Amino acid sequence: MRKINNLIKILTYSDVLIISGWGLVSPIFAVFVTSQVQGGNLELVGLAMAVFLILKSLVQIPVARFIDKKKGEIDDMAAGTLIVSIVPFLYVGVKTPAQVLLLQCLYGIGAAMITPGWYAIFTRHIDTQQEAQEWGIYNSMTSLGAALSGALGGFFAEKFGFQLLFIIVGMMCIVGTAFLYFVYQDLRTAEQK
Repeated sequence: MRKINNLIKILTYSDVLIISGWGLVSPIFAVFVTSQVQGGNLELVGLAMAVFLILKSLVQIPVARFIDKKKGEIDDMAAGTLIVSIVPFLYVGVKTPAQVLLLQCLYGIGAAMITPGWYAIFTRHIDTQQEAQEWGIYNSMTSLGAALSGALGGFFAEKFGFQLLFIIVGMMCIVGTAFLYFVYQDLRTAEQK
């Protein structure tokens, strides 16, 4: 196995943290909505997921077009990662269905702002003749992180409550976002050459 370049490693570690963070709450999100939100029910759970996916799907196409048209890649996903990292902290105070839907809108927009830029940067910097291996490593690490966090999320929610769980999710996302500082440093150096 040849050495994987630093930028690909950092992108992978960042996503492991962010995806694992959200993985703590994703499998039990329905329990949160139905037990912690006034008037929360399974219809709201389905609507919340739909709102997230619809906004992510619709917003990422114009974001992708914008990224393709502009020069440079340093800021291709900065705003989106910050939004996705802030949303879990906002869930700590959620009480109503409208608040759930608003946060799912914000989460969907943030995810839409991340996805095209992340894929573009990863694709541009993936090591030649190691594409399958590096995508495989990325997918294996993020899947294992999500599996482990999914198992732990229920335990944390049961023992400590959803508010602390959302704080942990937010902190993991912030640390994952902080990893991107090193990506920006590598990209800035490359753009200055």
